[in-house]
Amino acid sequence: MISLRLAVPAILAAAAVAGCFTYFVTQPAQVAADQRSPPPVSDVTVPPDLGIPTNVSRPSPEDHITAFERAAEAILKRAQNAGASAGTEIPIAGRIPLPKRRPITRP
Repeated sequence: MISLRLAVPAILAAAAVAGCFTYFVTQPAQVAADQRSPPPVSDVTVPPDLGIPTNVSRPSPEDHITAFERAAEAILKRAQNAGASAGTEIPIAGRIPLPKRRPITRP
């Protein structure tokens, strides 16, 4: 009779082989099902009186520069306030004592 030490790994190995075989056999069918069909062609036209702009322009580089400068000024104003509160702590001078080892208590 086969012992349990040999039977359990043999069953797990057989299940793994069966799973791999099933995966590789059924894989081409899933690829064919995943392919998308082309989008349907619609005959919808937009009426010209809808108010949709036809020419959309990009903002000028000067607008980006002024926005950047305003943001930089706001950041620098906050940085002055943050720097003023950071220097109020007294630095530790001298040696910092480390905790001492405690003896191991034995029952």
